[in-house]
Amino acid sequence: MSIDLNDYTIIKEGEAEILMHAKNEVFFNKTQVNNRDMSIAVLRTFISRREQEHEAFLSKRNKSALRALDKNVSLPDVEEKPNDSDMNIENSNEKGIEEKFNDDSCTTSEESVKIEGKVRGELKPPRVLEALSASGLRALRYAREVKGIGQVVALDNDKGAVETCQRNIKFNGSVACSKVESHLADARVYMLTHPNEFDVVDLDPYGSPSVFLDSAVQSVVDGGMLMCTATDMAVLCGGNGEVCYSKYGSYPLRGKYCHEMALRILLACIESHANRYKRYIVPVLSVQMDFYVRVFVRVYSSASAMKNTPLKLSYVYQCTGCDSFHLQPLGRTVSKNTSVRYLPGFAPVVPQECSDCGKKFNMGGPIWSAPIHDQDWVTNILADVKSMKDCYPAYERISAVLTTISEELPDVPLFLSLHNLCATLKCTSPSAVIFRSAVINAGYRISGTHVNPLGLKSDAPMDVIWDIMRCWIKNHPVKAQPADQPGSVILAKEPVLQANFARAVASLSKVQAKKVARFLPNPERHWGPKLRAGRQITSKHISLLGEEAVNGCLNDQDSERDAKRQKTEKSSDTDAVAES
Repeated sequence: MSIDLNDYTIIKEGEAEILMHAKNEVFFNKTQVNNRDMSIAVLRTFISRREQEHEAFLSKRNKSALRALDKNVSLPDVEEKPNDSDMNIENSNEKGIEEKFNDDSCTTSEESVKIEGKVRGELKPPRVLEALSASGLRALRYAREVKGIGQVVALDNDKGAVETCQRNIKFNGSVACSKVESHLADARVYMLTHPNEFDVVDLDPYGSPSVFLDSAVQSVVDGGMLMCTATDMAVLCGGNGEVCYSKYGSYPLRGKYCHEMALRILLACIESHANRYKRYIVPVLSVQMDFYVRVFVRVYSSASAMKNTPLKLSYVYQCTGCDSFHLQPLGRTVSKNTSVRYLPGFAPVVPQECSDCGKKFNMGGPIWSAPIHDQDWVTNILADVKSMKDCYPAYERISAVLTTISEELPDVPLFLSLHNLCATLKCTSPSAVIFRSAVINAGYRISGTHVNPLGLKSDAPMDVIWDIMRCWIKNHPVKAQPADQPGSVILAKEPVLQANFARAVASLSKVQAKKVARFLPNPERHWGPKLRAGRQITSKHISLLGEEAVNGCLNDQDSERDAKRQKTEKSSDTDAVAES
């Protein structure tokens, strides 16, 4: 294939290289290097876990086969004396079995599986589907950087994108050509016509993934991985609540925790789609980063386990005055002997008016209120990233995010904002260490969150939090406020809990004590989402792309326009001469 490299820019990321035309024909986002690196790290851990699970399954089957064999060949206890022919048969069988197990060549796990009569084949390399490939950079990085990966199928419904992807596959050599294939297809139709075929399905659309979720949960094999990105944060974070409900089936609230709520709304939506096919999800990692949210979930098939879904979902009540929030679980269980009954959750969890400030509540949800991370997975992923730091272009950023996630309380949905509490009370803010110490000394747990540097996750109820703030203000008085203000109503009550602000040992996490960076600044200006492919760049995009990039593109467009004009004028002059 002959390619004029002067017309293209070679972009290298990790071990993959792609050719990008000067025009904005196929979407490529440099910012998503964090997303791609995180996906590769999770994919490596998934392949390792998949092999371990397969070995455990084979070991369990081998033991079952041996037990069944022992049961079949054990001599029956009979009172009557067997005849000579029966004795000869039993002796020959016993002798044959003894010889079989004494033979070293017959003691392998494969033979023990064959004894059972059902031979389980070797674990095949995982097949990966990148449903929205564009330039194909992600698929190429999967094929070239992830050891043990099998076939990678890259889809796009734009002809230009598929041609670009195929060109990039050939440009990356034999490894890419043998593992990556590109198809022109609608991702929804392709996934529906290939059910239970892919071990990993990766959804990274420009905007909302909601239209792809129904077909995606059907395309993943039992126990496979679904990776999903949502970049429509304005919708998920409460900017357009009615649009969020129409797309995701959940109503968002505009609290300080809105970005974590966006993660939980997306998880609840995926679970809803999976339930329709007697499937359910288990999140292993959920990340809010830059301008998007990204979730990694395992998809399993089980009609009985699917019944637990209402236990994992909750509505959120947020006070309009003091921003206190409370969760209302959708369901509950009642156990009696060995049976379990599934019942609706108890309600109401809050009165009509907030018990702290007297204001009304807004209700949002339902959201995923079960853990959004598997801490064992997070630990393994972080260890793998640190051991291969040279393989990740965005190592500093993803290691910082994973480190912060490893410190989060896994069973505490949403979080508080210390500055928001102080804004309600119109008081000076205690340091995070002092506040955390007070919560720990009161007998509760507290941690940070990767979503917000000022966010604090705690299992302490809101009345305890407000009692701590009341005790703080007794030592740091505030000016009198109108009596109807939420802060005035809260401070008018005497604290039930006497807070202890003495420095607690666990007030700083291990990473904070070592002064490891957890929240890094953007590596350059204008770091964020770029224009959708095919959009013409104009001067109004300076705030998004930067003045230099916009001016360069405008100059290229002007020069191209001048060249076309000259060509048109020259052709018209030639036609006029020919006519004369």
